[in-house]
Parts: sequence; C-alpha cells; structure tokens
Amino acid sequence: MCVWPWFGEQAGSRVEAEVAAHPRIECVVARYSEDVSWTAALCCPVVVYDKSGTPGPYALPNVGRESHTYLHHIVARYPDFADYTAFVQGDPFRHLPPDMDAAGLWRRMQQNARLCAPFAGLAWFKLKCDRLGRPHDMADPARAGSWAGFGKDIPVGELYAALFAGPVPETFLTPAPAGLFMVSRERILARPLGFYRKALALAAADPGDADNTGHAFERLWNVIFNGRADLNRPDAAD
Repeated sequence: MCVWPWFGEQAGSRVEAEVAAHPRIECVVARYSEDVSWTAALCCPVVVYDKSGTPGPYALPNVGRESHTYLHHIVARYPDFADYTAFVQGDPFRHLPPDMDAAGLWRRMQQNARLCAPFAGLAWFKLKCDRLGRPHDMADPARAGSWAGFGKDIPVGELYAALFAGPVPETFLTPAPAGLFMVSRERILARPLGFYRKALALAAADPGDADNTGHAFERLWNVIFNGRADLNRPDAAD
C-alpha cells in the first residue's frame, strides 16, 4: 500500500525539509475505456477524468482528445495545483520507455520532482515538425478512419498564432509527444487563466478532432509550459 506524506498546516524547519524532499505530486489521467487499475501503483493523488459516458464526478464529454481533458482540469483547478502534475493517457505504456510499468512511471515522476524539473516529457521519443505538423503519419493507410481528421495536416502554426504573441516559429520541437508529460505549478501559473480558457474553447470547438486541433496541442505542450511570459497575449488576461 502506498502512503503519501501530507503535512497539513504543520510548520517548522523539519516539516519544511520533509516537504522539500518529497514534493507534492498529482496525476491527471485522460480515460475513455482503458483499464486504469495501474494507477494504484502511483503513491500520489490521482484524478481520472472519464469520457466513456459513465456518470460520475469526473465524467466529461468525449470531445477534444486528451487535450480537452487536461485543459479542463487546469481551468477547473486554477490556481490550486500540486507542486508537480503529471498528465497521462488512460493507457500510457505503449508510448513509455520499453518495459516501464506503473511502478517505473512513479519512480520517473519522483525523479522529475526531486530534480525540480519544471517540464518533462514522459514518452520514449521526441518529435520535430513544421507549422503543418510535417512530417506526420496522418495519412497512414493503417490509420484510415481512426478519427475525423485523417489525411489532413496538423495546424500547429495556426494554433500557436491563436494562443501566443509574436511571430510563429518555422519549426517546433516536441519533447512531450503522445500527451504524456509532467509540469510544475509555477510553469502552469506562468500563463493566466484566460489563456487556458481560450485554449479549452479551441479544443472544444473541434470535438471530433476533424481539424486535428488535439494533435496540434500535442506538439505545443512544451511551449504552453515554457514559462515565457513574453508570449502571453494581452487579450488572454484572467
């Protein structure tokens, strides 16, 4: 059984040292119908958002892929986040390093927190693309009919322009593909609530991912959480 150290309202140097040694971590899971019993191996609070249609306190409509789920959590929780939040899909393991199980994922999350990593991708691979998400496999015959946006490019540059100030980069490095990453509270709060409300509205406006908006968010999580306040648009205030 996992026991996570919560310290409540206690004060003093000993408690402060313990809190520093064990940063508070929370895991947010975007689930459709996956078996999420593996989350029992995570020694931290876990919030599972369910898009299967089953009623419950964390039920959400099945729209906008995991991007909608993550952004919903941020808007609903803002500004009360854990020191570090891990965002993962209901079945993350096919995208994690080989042979990594739930216990290994928890160790990775602990390591990121111990190293005070403000943002870290959890998948085994990284991506690099242009403003249209190229190269990509959106037209892979093996994936035909998988979603409404099959065969289309990914509007990475368009989504960037809608969310951020300044010129749109020509290329994008994606260290957190597959919607698997961990981010610090400070990096989340580097963007105002209005930013996340706008992002959530953009994800919800493409419910079936017909325009591949969800895929574009996947390419931009590291930009969203890079801490650069100069990218905040004046029209995205709280």
